[in-house]
Amino acid sequence: MDALFNSAAKKGCVCIGLDVDPQYVPPSAAASLSPAESVLKYNLALIEATADVCACYKVQIAYYEALGLDGLKTYSKTLKAIREAGSLSIADVKRGDIAETAARYAEGHFSGDFAADFVTLSPYMGMDSLEPWMAAAKKDGRGAFVLMRTSNKGMRDFQRQELKEGGRLYNLVGRRLSELAVKEQAGCGYGIFGAVAGCTEREEAAEIRRTYKNLFFLIPGYGAQGAAADDAALFINKDGGGGVVNASRSIIKAWQNNGAKDMDVSGAALEARKAAIKMRDEIKEAVGRKKA
Repeated sequence: MDALFNSAAKKGCVCIGLDVDPQYVPPSAAASLSPAESVLKYNLALIEATADVCACYKVQIAYYEALGLDGLKTYSKTLKAIREAGSLSIADVKRGDIAETAARYAEGHFSGDFAADFVTLSPYMGMDSLEPWMAAAKKDGRGAFVLMRTSNKGMRDFQRQELKEGGRLYNLVGRRLSELAVKEQAGCGYGIFGAVAGCTEREEAAEIRRTYKNLFFLIPGYGAQGAAADDAALFINKDGGGGVVNASRSIIKAWQNNGAKDMDVSGAALEARKAAIKMRDEIKEAVGRKKA
């Protein structure tokens, strides 16, 4: 968490989501390549073009699982490329199980072929589902982001349900994570496990940031999901700390969003770089406009 905090302070709070479907790759770059190979080619170009302007990368494993064994090889090589670029990776795997099963998941995603710096976790089987991950994280120098209040509309089905004792279900998750952060704290002052908090529900964002001061947030919802810089900025502190804001399609599809039907891979990666810089600067400006 200290490494991520420092990376965000130096490079800005953008987290680029490498949720790359083969259709997002420029056709000329995909010619004569398998879908998995074309995704890897684009990923490598994206990382090379953006590593100095983003805090980290989030790699959604589903996009790679959908491509079979070759896709998982691309997933592994992508994580390795992020590491070799001197950046940090968040494996978006949303695991949530207990005991030895959780320990095996942790072994699989904190070391070996699928080693990442962070993972995403679901807490809804209970705090004992997080304990094996915490033990492995402390041993391997890793971290995690636990689902608290996500950015999809369906989060209202469960996460926003009122509790008898007051507050909502996501508040209970936040309290428990905040308690955990007191026990397992990084040098930067945040817990070594952070929380996923979407920025698509603006009216709750400021309250979440104010209430859970010791949680570092992974913030989805920016861009294609509808949230803007002022929404994301509600989670970021005046010093620039407090979280990283994820965007996937608005960055990795920037070359398509600009109306092009084809482009060489370096040109497409350059468009992604421009989109990441624009996002970074807009959020920084929005944070500056916030009331103290």
